[in-house]
Parts: sequence; C-alpha cells; structure tokens
Amino acid sequence: MKALNIFVLVVSCVWSVSSVGAPHDSLAVKYGNTIRSIDLSKHLHILASDSFLGRETGQPGQKLAADYISKQFASFDIQPLKKDNILDGYYQKFLMELQSPYGATLTASGIKYEFLNDFYYFPSFDDLDLDVPDVMFLGYGIEDDKYNDYEDLDVSGKVLLAFAGEPTDKKGRSLVTGRPGPSKWSNNWRLKRNTAEEKKAAALMIISDDYESNLENWRHYAGKPRIKLVVENDTTKSTSIPMFYISSRMSLKLFGPLGKKGTESKLKRKIRKKKHSMSRQLDIAFNIKVDREIERISSENVLGFIEGSDKKEEVLIITAHYDHLGVIEEEIFNGADDDGSGTVALIEMAEAFALAKSQGHGPRRSVLFMPLSGEEKGLLGSEYYVTNPVFPLENTIANLNIDMIGRADTQHAGDSNYVYLIGADKLSSELHEISAKCNTDFTSLDLDYTYNDPEDPNRFYYRSDHYNFAKNNIPVIFYFTGVHADYHKSTDTVDKIDFNKMEKITKLVFFTAWTLANREERIIVDRIEEE
Repeated sequence: MKALNIFVLVVSCVWSVSSVGAPHDSLAVKYGNTIRSIDLSKHLHILASDSFLGRETGQPGQKLAADYISKQFASFDIQPLKKDNILDGYYQKFLMELQSPYGATLTASGIKYEFLNDFYYFPSFDDLDLDVPDVMFLGYGIEDDKYNDYEDLDVSGKVLLAFAGEPTDKKGRSLVTGRPGPSKWSNNWRLKRNTAEEKKAAALMIISDDYESNLENWRHYAGKPRIKLVVENDTTKSTSIPMFYISSRMSLKLFGPLGKKGTESKLKRKIRKKKHSMSRQLDIAFNIKVDREIERISSENVLGFIEGSDKKEEVLIITAHYDHLGVIEEEIFNGADDDGSGTVALIEMAEAFALAKSQGHGPRRSVLFMPLSGEEKGLLGSEYYVTNPVFPLENTIANLNIDMIGRADTQHAGDSNYVYLIGADKLSSELHEISAKCNTDFTSLDLDYTYNDPEDPNRFYYRSDHYNFAKNNIPVIFYFTGVHADYHKSTDTVDKIDFNKMEKITKLVFFTAWTLANREERIIVDRIEEE
C-alpha cells in the first residue's frame, strides 16, 4: 500500500486521537484471526525443543534459533533490510565479553574463602586486587529517617559487613517504616550497595539469611559467566563497589572473638531492643582479589521489517527475547515460557502484518519485529539496539514487549483470561488508553496492573527489554503473565503452555499494534521516565 488509499481515507476518523479503536474494524479482525493457537504451538515445539540447547546467548542453540526465526520471516516474504555496515541479512550482530566468575577470592586474617562455597556475587564491578585493613560491622547497612546504621560514622575505605533485610520490632513491624511488611531496603538490593558507594566504602558484604537456599535460586546467574557488551575504545571504569553475599559460616569467622553460634541472632536482638545499629570495628586484615578470564563471543538481534505507507518514517517496534539459559549441569533449560512464548507470538504477528501488506492493507507506519538476544544476560540485545539504532530513536513511536505469556502464576491459578500490563502509562497516558480500548473492543482479557505499581518490590518494569526503550523516552507496554514454579528451571517446558491463552494475549498485542500503526496521529509522550 502506497502513500494514500481509499481505506485510509474512509476510516481516518476511526484512527483519530479521541477514538483509539473500532469494534467494526473488519481488517484488524480479519488479520488478527490468522493468529492461531495451533501455529503458536507448532513454532514453540520447535524453538523450545532439546535440539536448540536452551538458546543460550552466543552459543550454538541461540544461533539455531536465530536461523529458524529469520527463515520464518523469509517465508512471510519479509525481506532483509538493506543497511550496509549495520545489518548482516536479518541480523544486527553485536560483540560481547564473556567473563568467568571464578576469578574471585576473599582472604581475611589469612583464611581464604571459596566462591560459591562461602560467598557468591553478581559481577557488576571491575577486576581489582584490594587490601583493606578496616572491616566494620554495620548492622543492616541502612540509612533512613527512622533508622540509620551510618549515623556519626566514617566508613570511607572500609569493608562493610551487614545483615540482609531490615530490623523489626517484636511485633514484626519494620523499624524503618513502623509498619508490618518489608520496606524498600529489603525489596531493592541496590539501595544498600548505592548507599555504601556514596559513603565511599571499599566493599559491602551481606550476610545471607539462608545462604544455601538463596544460592540455589541464583546459581544460574552467580555460577555462570557474566556477559557484557563490547564497547570499542571504552576507557570508562565501573563506579560500583564489590558486593558479596556471604554465608553465616563465613560471617562467624569474620566476627572473630564474637564468632560463635548465636552471634547473629544476639546482635539482631540487640538492634531490635536498642532500635539502632550495633556497629563495631572488627580486627581483620582483608584482601579482595578479582581477576577473571575473558573471551569474546558474538550474538545477534533478528530484524523483520514491514515498511509503512504514508507514515513510513515513524516506526513501531515489537520485541521478545529469544535467548534463554542454555545447558546447566547437563540439564537443558528449554525456556518454553521464558521467552519462547513471546518469541512465537512475535512470529505470528509478523506473519499477520506481512499478509495484510501482501493483500494491499499494510500499515501506515512501519513496524519492526525484533526478536532480541542477550536479555537473560542483562538486557544486552535491547541495550545494543538503542545505542546503535537502525532507525532514529526519535522516530520510534512505541515499543510493545512480550516476555512470558504462556502460563498462569499462583495468583491466577486456573485463570486463562488475564495478562499483566506494565508500563503503558509511564510515559504516555494516551498509550494506556489505546491499550485498554483495544482490549475492550477486541479481546476482553482481564488486565491486571499489579506490577505496574512503582512500589512493587518485584520491579518487573526494569527487568525486561522494554526498559531500554523507556529509558530513551519511548512509550512501552510489557505483556506478562507472571512468575511460576518453573521459572528459570529445566522444567519450563512446552507441555505446560496454555496455547489458547497465548493466542488471546497475542491478539491483544496485535490489535494494539494495528491501532498504533494506522491511527492518524502519533501517540504523545506526556510524562517523564524516572527510576
């Protein structure tokens, strides 16, 4: 479809700013109905099969998945973009550094502590070799109005030792807020690290409440290599201080003469009684050495582009990440829901839009379908795209991101008619209205905004690829059905996927995309992104 056509003229009023959807839009319904559960199932049974080896970023399984997706685009007659020196066929390639976590050692008073046995960490800091003569126990490492572990203390250059979580009174009320339930100091781990950084501490050691259980939950991150984007000629250094989670066994040794059974519980009781920190200097000479092996690998985002007609310079981007965790201890993590479900939803929508265009009903704005890699390693594929955009970011009208839409969480057990929406109102009140109207007109799902709450402790808004677009003031919607018992486990398999539910959610995304791509006016950004 070229610059103008009869259909656009006839229904221009439908796509006006005030009218964001139309129940009688027969073309939207026609092409939306080509999205079928049977086709979603066909694609997912392939992408989440053992032959794709868990699709780990930069590894053979991820390459196989990229090849499968690009062949689907080709079968829909979506041709590769011609962008010399930017794209390689359907691929936007990027380089990463693979950094082993095993080059970290902690030595205190001559005792060497072992990675994973005694401590684990998430490597957001640079390699270092640091001798620190001063170690300070600092309660819970909190600085707040009602409770302050840092009061009248200079911790510059010191290793800080602090409990996880926060202090409570005898009734279980937080000493930070005076209310039941955890505060932001328990829900957002960054606060303690950031506060220690501001105070110019050398490092932060968090005494884990249940080290073995927590390590089991995070082993797939802590025990696997860190991957970060390669930025050529980058001389910047990380400003993050090293932060380690340590076992109670290790903490008792660090407490020296106090290090006997019951020390931690006694200190916690004293803090509860006094309602302030029990900080004290510890007689420890501490060495932190981090020297990790690095190798370079490559990965790729896959781009399927459908050019618009009269508003083709404006681009809607639809994303899902197609990477997962790979193979861990000889177990394949197939990632059927995370995020095979979002990937195959994207494939089906690309086919629907391509079919519409082939029949003379293509979108007015351009639509970029972009399965992303590296999400599981820190949103790397989306970070690379927004840093090296194929289309100017100022021309990108919105990002619709799909990540885990194939299961039900415990809050919705047995419910196949809901979806969590996150972020729609963060930057554009208009986008939120369009989304809700499309659901009313076309799909009638129960829209759950629980995780859209800025105070939500899960912080899902910051945990998938849409956030890199939001950081650049591009309006986003994140479609999600919640975390379940098989999240990031080898048991996230295709046989547990609800494909009828997936079909309905995929259609909601499609109808929202159709509306955004065809309405007369571009949606307005009327809010500012704030973390």
